[in-house]
Amino acid sequence: MNRLNFHRFILWSMLLLFAAWFLVPLYVMLSTSLKDAEQLRTGNLLSLPTAPTLDAWFKAWGSACTGVQCEGLKPFFWNSVLLVVPAVLLSTLLGSLNGYVLSKWKFRGSETLFAFMLFGVFMPMQVVLLPMSQVLGWLGVSSSIWGLMLVHVVAGIPSTTLFFRNYYIGLPDELIKAAQLDGAGFWLIFRRIVMPLSLPILVVTLIWQFTNIWNDFLYGVVFSGADSKPITVGLNNLANTSSAVKEYNVDMAAALIAALPTLFVYVVAGKYFVRGLTAGAVKG
Repeated sequence: MNRLNFHRFILWSMLLLFAAWFLVPLYVMLSTSLKDAEQLRTGNLLSLPTAPTLDAWFKAWGSACTGVQCEGLKPFFWNSVLLVVPAVLLSTLLGSLNGYVLSKWKFRGSETLFAFMLFGVFMPMQVVLLPMSQVLGWLGVSSSIWGLMLVHVVAGIPSTTLFFRNYYIGLPDELIKAAQLDGAGFWLIFRRIVMPLSLPILVVTLIWQFTNIWNDFLYGVVFSGADSKPITVGLNNLANTSSAVKEYNVDMAAALIAALPTLFVYVVAGKYFVRGLTAGAVKG
């Protein structure tokens, strides 16, 4: 019994150590963002704010300089919202259709097509920068929110297809065959049978795509224009804008503002993400 308790003590000690390793930077960011300039000069990174204030948050949101403009992160935040919502929904919808076809409506060469699509999962993002820029120019959507949205939809299709295809393989083929015998077609089966059974993998894919697109910097800085930059680019510009006195509290507040949506998603839906993965998202 004593040996069991000792093992538990070691296990909990290691878990708490790793938790502290990841949470201390978050604590430093939060506490620094609540301090004023005087506290930053007289205190240290780990000290608690003696007189918490949200001035740094308000400045980071609405008046901090991000280059030549001093409008804070607000325009960049709404650019990201306008970009992320349709990009996540479209890439998830297309991935579910692809996974449905490649698992339940197989055709000659479908496995080869799926193998080629997997290249997109492991292909470095830098490889597509030049050809994608040319395509966006031909389509007339370069340096715009819609062009950046198209890039993320195309880049996300391989991953979403992989998730849905591997999940749908676990669904009984008898469901599809029984529906076909009842006269149901491709779209009716997908809408009335497959999609209602797809909630676990749907949550996984939505969270995965939301996180990837919201946190993306490379595509955002390459394919966006002056009025369509996402929040990651705005955060980079804010942190690199020189001033007489470096305002670390504003930088920390800005970083937290940029991270809040993804933190919120994982806090609210994190357990569903894990359940979805264990339900079959990485099988097959």
